[in-house]
This record gives sequence, structure tokens and C-alpha cells, in this order.
Amino acid sequence: MRPLPIALALTLAAGAASAQPLDGKALFHQRCEMCHGPGGMGTGLLARRVQPAELARRTNLNPDYVFQYARRGLGNMPPVTPGDVSDAELKAIAAYLAPPKGAK
Repeated sequence: MRPLPIALALTLAAGAASAQPLDGKALFHQRCEMCHGPGGMGTGLLARRVQPAELARRTNLNPDYVFQYARRGLGNMPPVTPGDVSDAELKAIAAYLAPPKGAK
């Protein structure tokens, strides 16, 4: 049996890794919490409009809203580009912030 070429082996390994579900909570903490966690600048600014301001504690979000406003930006928040956070990662974050009712 011949060994797989390195490029093919890496492609197969990447495909296997991407097949696992993304952890929206971990991604939120890695990518968003610095601004949207307790004491973050985005949380302070958001507090002027909504309570609770901390996104992980909100119960009135839906995944499409989170995804669209993260991509477009809102107020002082700049857009989150696909180069910063992939669509799959952002969808996992949105699902963490806005799970189906009764799932949180």
C-alpha cells in the first residue's frame, strides 16, 4: 500500500476536523467576550439601549439577528469579516447566544 501524498492527507484531516460541530460558547469567549463580556466596551455601550447588555445573558436574540449584525456591524461595533470569523464559526456563536427556546 502506497502512502498518501502529504497534501491529500492534510486535506482529509482538515475535512475530518471540520465535520465536528463547532463550540459556539468557546468561540464566543475567544472572539467576542473581550468586548461583549462583563466589563467589555461593547457591553457598556450596549447597556445604553438594552438590558441585560451582556450578550451571553440576553434572552431576546435570534441566530439570524446575531449573524447579520455581527457581519454588518452596529453603531460603534465594526463589521466582523469572514476573514476574522468564518460563517460556520459565526453561526455557532449565534446559536450559542440564541439557542432554541428551552435549550440553554
